[in-house]
Amino acid sequence: MKTKTLALIHTVSWYDKSVIAPFVAPWLKKNPDVRVFNIMDDSLLCESLARHGATKSVLKRIQFYALAAEAMGADVAMCSCTTVGEATRIAREYVSIPIFNIDEPMAREAVRQGRRMGIIATVPTSPAATRRQLERAAQEAGVQITIETAVNEKAFVHLQAGEIQQHNDLVCQEMDRLAAKVDVLVLGQISLAQIQHQTRVPVLQVGHSGLAEARRLLDLVGRADGPADQVLAPPRRSAARAAAQ
Repeated sequence: MKTKTLALIHTVSWYDKSVIAPFVAPWLKKNPDVRVFNIMDDSLLCESLARHGATKSVLKRIQFYALAAEAMGADVAMCSCTTVGEATRIAREYVSIPIFNIDEPMAREAVRQGRRMGIIATVPTSPAATRRQLERAAQEAGVQITIETAVNEKAFVHLQAGEIQQHNDLVCQEMDRLAAKVDVLVLGQISLAQIQHQTRVPVLQVGHSGLAEARRLLDLVGRADGPADQVLAPPRRSAARAAAQ
């Protein structure tokens, strides 16, 4: 069995608790032909929060990590942070491996399930990035959507303090409130992906769907028809054109 390699790019130091243990570790047991390595820079989210969004410097540093993942032998790279999602779309211009953000598959599924979207977040920089993902997915699908947003920053404070139940209770309250207005709820942050709460509408989360997309792309590696034409990405520029710009 030939081993394939997935690179994960993280923007928080506690990625083991939020990404690896709940999602990646069980997934690897079901995918023994895959190895994973992690690249982490927790200054990325800190700077984004301080500057109310991913800065040019943050986007630039993600490009370095995408190139590093490629140089380290990754077949596919996935970024686990919603806030810096724009960076992975830029990286597709420069790297030869598929790279995507963990919430892209969720956004495509959301526009298949409804037209009125509800975004739940606890980090103030996440909704704008999730909105862009949803709007891009809607444009690609040729549909019109509306978006409502709920941000509970107090819940994130509880999460950072390790007060998981208080965090979850606040998020569930926001879910119930917003579900009354929309067709589908989107929990874009990986930190929300373990919440189990039923509402009157479908609830989409990023963890499992992101890894399912990684598996799909890994399966395409080496095939004549993929994976470059299978991942939702802008056309790659030629090296000469990139150098000229």
